Amino acid sequence: MKIIIVGGVAGGMSAATRLRRLMEDAEITIFEKGPFVSFANCGLPYYVSGEIANRDSLLVQTPESLRARFNLDVRPFHEVIQISPEEHNVTVRHDGQEFTESYDKLILSPGAKPFIPTIEGLAEVKNTYTLRNVPDLDEIMVALDNHPKEAVVIGAGFIGLEMAENLAKRGLHVTIVEKAPHVLPPLDQEMAAFVQAELLANGVRVITSQSTTRFEDQGKIIVLENGQKITSDLTILSVGVEPENGLAKAAGIELGLRGGILVDEHYETSQKDIFAVGDAIVVKQEITGQDALISLASPANRQGRQVADVIAGMERKNKGSIGTAIVRAFDMTAASTGLSERILSMNQLPYKALHVSGKDHAGYYPGATDMTLKLLFDPTSGKIYGAQGVGAKGVDKRIDILATAIKGNLTVFDLPELEFTYAPPFGSAKDPVNMLGYVALNLIEGLSDNIQWYQLEEELASGKKFLDVRTSGEFQSGRLKVDTIHIPLNELRERLDELDKNQAYIVSCHSGLRSYIAERILKQAGFTVQNLDGAYSLYKMANPEGVEYGN
Repeated sequence: MKIIIVGGVAGGMSAATRLRRLMEDAEITIFEKGPFVSFANCGLPYYVSGEIANRDSLLVQTPESLRARFNLDVRPFHEVIQISPEEHNVTVRHDGQEFTESYDKLILSPGAKPFIPTIEGLAEVKNTYTLRNVPDLDEIMVALDNHPKEAVVIGAGFIGLEMAENLAKRGLHVTIVEKAPHVLPPLDQEMAAFVQAELLANGVRVITSQSTTRFEDQGKIIVLENGQKITSDLTILSVGVEPENGLAKAAGIELGLRGGILVDEHYETSQKDIFAVGDAIVVKQEITGQDALISLASPANRQGRQVADVIAGMERKNKGSIGTAIVRAFDMTAASTGLSERILSMNQLPYKALHVSGKDHAGYYPGATDMTLKLLFDPTSGKIYGAQGVGAKGVDKRIDILATAIKGNLTVFDLPELEFTYAPPFGSAKDPVNMLGYVALNLIEGLSDNIQWYQLEEELASGKKFLDVRTSGEFQSGRLKVDTIHIPLNELRERLDELDKNQAYIVSCHSGLRSYIAERILKQAGFTVQNLDGAYSLYKMANPEGVEYGN
């Protein structure tokens, strides 16, 4: 069998190497229009700062090594410019010459390309770059050799934040411009606020709710929609990606969401014997069943392996993806899996949200750091919709656990039952993931009722009273700008007569634990109570203007 793969990296090379392991006699050719068929594109930003010191470390395999180990015919600088599905051949351009090559099976792995918005003056810029491959990186490194001082990153997604961090570590003064109301749009606002605070603490200027409308002076001046002008010596465009679909579209292959290549459950396109994998294809969002574009390395690798199994005659199905991702911003880690609260609201799915604060390992053991986890779930069935986490350490472990729970169809009822390794340097006897389960069960079973930070103003306007049960010292150091009744938790039982059983209350503490205890005391005494989820610590992060400090 003769198999041609268009494009390498995660999807294409995973397919090629798996095919060889299954089909020793197959003729496998990989055409890659660029110079590198196998490179670590997720590592590119870290070379900018020197954290990855050796450029060759980014080059995972070479054509020579792939031929020696896997007997693959890998051809860089070979661009497939046309597919003829009826004739089962492709037209390839190399070194100014064109030739055709026949195939029995064709795998498309073209990836995604940076989305370039229409901005006035962009065609004349001399200092603006995107980062998607090694040649892009080389251009940026050449520009950095000219010792720029002011850098602007347009777009505060995962790659945008990584570039901002690494440019700042290189010594540049960095400004991030993001059209959305907050950085890291895949996260919900209150969780992204932790990341924004970390960026600001490290000298990165953050401008949100603004898009770039014009470049002036060949890109040295960036004009925002509010008229603000920013000086830039080097600009990174990182406003998202779109499927590289030109070849497929010209071949009559059916396209779907935002131009993504449509494939069936076996990765076959609308044209017989033509398959597609990676960032260019439309996948099913596994939780909602809706079409989605999920540009991540792990799904692309899995898809490449699975399409090879299909071609080799094995039974494999494309189950879709849930979208699990992580990013580091200086000393802060942010990760997410599944659906955000914003997406759940857009899809009008019934859900409950909760936040838990904890430590990455036992608090009494040296070096413990804070983390905040958010869980979203169906309030009736307990189905887990999604999770988000922020913190210095241990966030990856917890979000990976929750992603596995979603993939395994576990519910919140299963989370308290999960057993984790525990010793003081590694975790807690009651892991934050277990705690998510306990809190969720309390909500489902009616032991607790919570409201979110953004609901507080409306709830108070309806006539409810706000009760803060922190200590006097905590209350004096900082409190919400609302009419507040302050009764420390340890005094609450003795001071119940100061409260009115005909009055509904919203109770809060520092993180939500003490306010839950207060909620249980009050409810069993006949009061109507709700708990402010995440309490003071989350509210002040999400809405800092709503907090006042000092006496």
